[in-house]
Parts: sequence; structure tokens; C-alpha cells
Amino acid sequence: MEETVITMAIQEIKISSNRIGALIGKAGSIKREIEEKTGVSIQIDSHEGLVVVEGDDPVRVLTTIELVRAISRGFSPERAFRLLEDEEVMLDVIDLSDLASSPRQLERLRGRIIGKGGTSRAQIEDMTGTSISVYGKTVAIIGLPGQIKTARSAVEMLLQGVPHEHVYAFLDRKKKEAKHDMLEYYY
Repeated sequence: MEETVITMAIQEIKISSNRIGALIGKAGSIKREIEEKTGVSIQIDSHEGLVVVEGDDPVRVLTTIELVRAISRGFSPERAFRLLEDEEVMLDVIDLSDLASSPRQLERLRGRIIGKGGTSRAQIEDMTGTSISVYGKTVAIIGLPGQIKTARSAVEMLLQGVPHEHVYAFLDRKKKEAKHDMLEYYY
């Protein structure tokens, strides 16, 4: 006689209280959508900021934790859902707290990445195919590994004080290289 053993995978993550609403959504709509798309169960303790994800499939549980982490790092749920579209899409987080000795310096660093009216961030996103969120003391990037590597390099260049024009030239060169590699792959 065979015995079926069902194991549950459980992961938890703590998120800031001001991102709980984004995770839950209006009348629980976002939480429900995440559960439907991933097949996991999510419990949220609004007072503690603790999110518990459980399900039968450990990969889905870990993917959902990354999705929750993306929302907690400032991404809208819609942009964070990109993590579910392709198993190779991932989240990378750059911590700015070690680079800034004061709140004023942190603001300056964040401002360099975002750019006037969000132009710098939008340019990096456009040229790398990533999504970027500058939130609190972090810069979070969603994309494929190669895209993230290029976007992270661009962000690090800005953090080191490299002029925006030079960073855009770097991104343009990387974009052309990627296009060339793609054409070479198919021909």
C-alpha cells in the first residue's frame, strides 16, 4: 500500500507597514490575485508587517516571497507581477545605506538615479528592459539576469558620480552589443 505524503513549504518575510496596503489591495484584491496566480496561501499580519506564504510547491512559495519583496521595495503590484511571467525574471536589490552618511546624501544619491522628473530611471529602464524602483534606502531592479547586470552597472556608475551622459552612452553601447549578440545567435 502506497502512502502519499504532502509537504507544505512555508516562508515568511517582514515588510514595512506603509507597504501593507499595496500588498493587500482594495478589499483584498491584490492579495487574492497573487494567491490565484501562484496557487499559494498568504497570511498578512498588518500590525507586525509579517507576511507568511505557504503552499505545496516550494518554487512557487519562493517566487511569491520575491513578489512580496518587490512590492515592499516600492514596486506597484502590476510591475511586480513581471516576476511571475518568466521563471528567469528576478529581483535584485541595491542597498544605499552604506553609501550615504546622512539623510541629505541619501536624497542626493536617490535623485541622481531617478533624475529630473524621473527621466534617468526611465532611460535606464528603457535601455535595459528592466523595471526599477527607488524606495527608502534601496534601488530594486526586476528583469532577466543580463538586463539586471547592465542596469545595476548603470545605477552603480551614477552612484559613483559618473555623469549621466556617460552612463547613457554605456547603456547605448550595451544595448547595441545585446542586439548584435541576438542577431549573431539567430544567423
